[in-house]
Amino acid sequence: MRFKDEAKQEAIINATVKLVNEIGFVYSSVAKIAKEANVSPATLYIYYKNKEDLLVSTYIEIKKSLAMALARKLNTSLPLRDIFEQMWIEGFNFVKENPDYFRYTEQFANSPYSDLVNNKELEAHFAPIHRLLAQGMEQKVIKNVHPDILTVFIFFPIMTLANPKLCKAIVLDEKTIKQAFSLAWDAIKY
Repeated sequence: MRFKDEAKQEAIINATVKLVNEIGFVYSSVAKIAKEANVSPATLYIYYKNKEDLLVSTYIEIKKSLAMALARKLNTSLPLRDIFEQMWIEGFNFVKENPDYFRYTEQFANSPYSDLVNNKELEAHFAPIHRLLAQGMEQKVIKNVHPDILTVFIFFPIMTLANPKLCKAIVLDEKTIKQAFSLAWDAIKY
């Protein structure tokens, strides 16, 4: 029995992201990914059942990393606005520091592979955010609308702002990042 090696698994995920971003889902074969990761195709199958499993698992790993980044400095003793601002800044930094991950998730979300994701399992990683949104709605600090709508207005601006192709003319210093958060917060607050 062969044991899983975290370094190899990380290399496989990074190779998957790199190749999909360069040549797309269709042309990113298991053999090419294994070669890029410097492992044999047989080794790749220790970690993943097939190409679909690899692509979906890569997406889930990226999303889990994002959820961990959002909660990294979570301090629930702060006012809700401050909690969301800290999460927003952590999310912005994650997307800015990992543009390849972001490109992969964008492509994945618009592909047929996205239908294969167990959304309930994935949402479990974002449970702290959903609890905070529910708390904000109960306290009448945040508008009482569907949580998915709230997350779009609070977090999706990050995806645009952190993408240098979309925001070429904006200098993203501390002041503009805080301004952007304030606009996002204004969209969801009561």
